[in-house]
Amino acid sequence: MQRKKECVAMLLAGGQGSRLYALTNNIAKPAVAFGAKYRIIDFPLSNCINSGIDTVGVLTQYMPLELNEYIGNGQPWDLDRTFGGVHILSPYQAKKKSSWYEGTANAIYQNISFMRKYNPDYVLILSGDHIYKMDYAQMLRAHKATGADCTIAAIEVPMKEASRFGILNCREDGSIYEFEEKPKQPKSNLASMGIYIFTAEKLFRYLEADDQNPDSSKDFGKDVLPAMLNAGERMFSYRFSGYWKDVGTIDSLWESNMDLLGEDPNFDVSDSSWKIHSRNPLAPPEYIGGNASVHNSMIALGCEIEGTVNHSVLAANVVIEEGAVVEDSVLMSGTVVKRGAHVSYSIVDENVVIEENATVGETKGKGVGIAVLGRNITVAANVTVNGGKILDKDYRGE
Repeated sequence: MQRKKECVAMLLAGGQGSRLYALTNNIAKPAVAFGAKYRIIDFPLSNCINSGIDTVGVLTQYMPLELNEYIGNGQPWDLDRTFGGVHILSPYQAKKKSSWYEGTANAIYQNISFMRKYNPDYVLILSGDHIYKMDYAQMLRAHKATGADCTIAAIEVPMKEASRFGILNCREDGSIYEFEEKPKQPKSNLASMGIYIFTAEKLFRYLEADDQNPDSSKDFGKDVLPAMLNAGERMFSYRFSGYWKDVGTIDSLWESNMDLLGEDPNFDVSDSSWKIHSRNPLAPPEYIGGNASVHNSMIALGCEIEGTVNHSVLAANVVIEEGAVVEDSVLMSGTVVKRGAHVSYSIVDENVVIEENATVGETKGKGVGIAVLGRNITVAANVTVNGGKILDKDYRGE
C-alpha cells in the first residue's frame, strides 16, 4: 500500500518583494527579518507544524540562497522527517522545457509530481509573506464539512481598503458566488488571505487545464479560482478573525513590528500554546549598561545597550553606544549605532554602521515616511538621512 499524507502544504516563497526596496535587494521577501528573532517565513512554517501538517514544499525563485540556508533540513520547525518534512522547490529544467515560475498557479503546477509523491487528499496553498497565527487543521475540518472543492481563508477588511484585495462575495452559508480580483467598487469587505485548501485531484485537474490555456496569466486569483467558480465547483469561504498582516510594504512591515510591543501587544509571539519556531542565531545574553535606558522594546540576545532605546525592536547582536538614541525603529542583527547618533521611525537592515552623531529618520507623525537602510552599509558621522529616504549604499551626505 502506498504511503500517503492527508494534506500537503505548498508555500509560495519566491516573490521579489519590490515594495520593500533595499530590504530585498539581496534576499527573498520571506527571508526578511522580523520581530528581533524571526524571519517572515517562520510564521507559515510554524503554523504548519502546530496544525499537524508535516509535509511542506517551499517554492523559491528570487534570491533563494539565504532562504535555503535558513530553512536547511527544517529541524527548528520539527520538519526534518524521513517521509515528508520540508523541501525547497526551485524551478528546474525538464526534458521538454525549462521555465521560471510564471505565476502562483504555474509554480504549483510545476511541482505536481512532488505533491503526487505523497498521494494527498488535500493540498494547502500558502503565501510566505504574511504575519499571523492560524490553525490550518480547523480550516481543513471546515473544508471537509462543506464538501468543498476549494476553501478560501478570508478576513474582513475596512471597506475603503477592499479594492486592494481579492474580494469574496458569499451566500449566508459561506458558499462563494463571485470572486473579484481588486475590484474598483467592491460589493463586500471579505478579503482573500491567499490561503487555499483544495481537494487534491480537483486542483491538479484545473492546474493542468490552466497550463494548456495560452491566454492565462497562470495566477490563482486571476485564473484558476474564477475558472473553478465558472464551472460550478463547490467553493466556500473560511472566516478568520485573528491578527493577520501582509508585510509587503515598508509601512506594513514597520507597523507589524510595532504591534509586538507593549504590555498588551496587538500580536503576541511569546504565547507558548502556539509557538513560533525560528533558527535563532548563536549569541550571548543581552547586556544593558548602567546608564542605559530601555522602554517598551523587544531586545534579542547578544545586544549591547549603553544608550537609549524606546518603542523599538532590536535583533541579535545590535550595539547601541552611550549617548545614542533609538526610537520607534526596527534594527536588524549586527547593526551598530555609535555614540551620539539618533535613529527614529526607521527600518535598519543587517550589519549597518551608523557613525557618531549621525541622524537617521525624523520624528514619527511628520508624514515624511519611514527611513530605510539596506544591509552592510555605513552612514557617515554627522550626516542626516531624512525621513522617507531609502539607501542601499554607503552614505556620506548630499
